[in-house]
Amino acid sequence: MIRIFAEANYDFLAVRKIAYGLTAAIVIPGLVLLAVRGLNESIEFTGGTLIEIQAKQPAITIAGIRDALCGSDLCDAEIQTFGAPNEFVIRARLAADAATVVDQGTQEVSEAVAASLTGTFGDGSYEVVRTEAVGPKVGGELRQKALLAIILSFGVTLIYIAFRFEWRFGIAAIAATAHDILAGVAFITILNLEISLVVVAAVLTILGYSLNDTIVVFDRVRENLRKYKRENLYAILNRSVNETLPRTLLTGVTTLVATTSLLIFGGRVIAGFAAVMTFGIIIGTFSSIYIASPVLLAIEQRWPGEDVRGAKTIMPRAAPVSG
Repeated sequence: MIRIFAEANYDFLAVRKIAYGLTAAIVIPGLVLLAVRGLNESIEFTGGTLIEIQAKQPAITIAGIRDALCGSDLCDAEIQTFGAPNEFVIRARLAADAATVVDQGTQEVSEAVAASLTGTFGDGSYEVVRTEAVGPKVGGELRQKALLAIILSFGVTLIYIAFRFEWRFGIAAIAATAHDILAGVAFITILNLEISLVVVAAVLTILGYSLNDTIVVFDRVRENLRKYKRENLYAILNRSVNETLPRTLLTGVTTLVATTSLLIFGGRVIAGFAAVMTFGIIIGTFSSIYIASPVLLAIEQRWPGEDVRGAKTIMPRAAPVSG
């Protein structure tokens, strides 16, 4: 069986400053835009109007409802089935500004939705089951829970890696994960993607993916620390990244094929999720190679400690792996 990059021998650590520069080129403009413009939040976070309808025609589908609503400046409405296949829940708002949606009456939105559906499917083609306002307070709770989920993932990761490896490995893994979050937020801000619960789920999924890649590399580092006792940490980190490179790239490419397919063929409903996932796979693979190991090296140089061999890991700059 052909094994790609079986003899990989690249000096990844030598270009870590270039990698930092690429990261800064994405993160800094994104954070500046975030400070100036803020996030484009969905009505799950800002509030809006919830309308439940029951269709009386088989032609009424989620795609058909979305096409109908786009004619009334309601393209960003969230539509999903609810209960039976002919029952739908529409969450919509007319105001694009979160500050004005709070004062916007439910009546105005429901009338716009009704006019759009009636104009497309005809009078009597559906029945409005209920209409209610969705307040921004719910969005505040969702923000808190999303932030709590990220913080808890950091804490559990740090504890797990510190127990399995050493605390310096945990700090390096957290740094790589924080890098992915910042890059993901910058990406979302630059493209002005709408933040919904689905997009938050995509970000959390990427965190798990990136952490898994990082742990695979660090596991090989631990093995090589025992196996190559005369090599310094710089060489061992390079060796470990090269040895896990086939697995890292094959996992990334196969996952990228799936997320790219969703991005191209998935349609508007999951476009934000697919875009964040696609970018996350790329940035997660990047961070496991160019961020996690260099950060671990910097930590060991600044705060040297005993490695698994019982020897100080701080070392002179030996000749790096060539390639």
